[in-house]
Amino acid sequence: MTKSPWAAVARSALIPGWGQLYNESYWKVPVVWGVLGWFAYLYNENDKLYKEYKALYTNSLETGIGISYYRDARDNYRDDRDKYALILGISYFLNMLDAYVDAQLFDFDVTENPITHQPELSMKFSF
Repeated sequence: MTKSPWAAVARSALIPGWGQLYNESYWKVPVVWGVLGWFAYLYNENDKLYKEYKALYTNSLETGIGISYYRDARDNYRDDRDKYALILGISYFLNMLDAYVDAQLFDFDVTENPITHQPELSMKFSF
């Protein structure tokens, strides 16, 4: 039985982790969801703090004070938000890459030779 690598990629692109389910790698699904969920949470928190400090800095400029702490905090949270957006995108891509590789290696077999009891590598090629 073989799995279609591009079907696994398409499934993982639609719903992260679905490609891993398709490839019967059930233990990877909570890992994918956990990683993507964690970085989505960090992105959301930094975006919320960025907007908060952006409003505080804008208000301080309107009063004529221009508190530099608010500007620095705003810039820091913006940079962190952008960093987590990039990491989230890379994690999403790696989810699809893992589904592709797992589907390619689905029928990869390493069995023991019954005579020598040593691991034996066998591969199938189709042209």
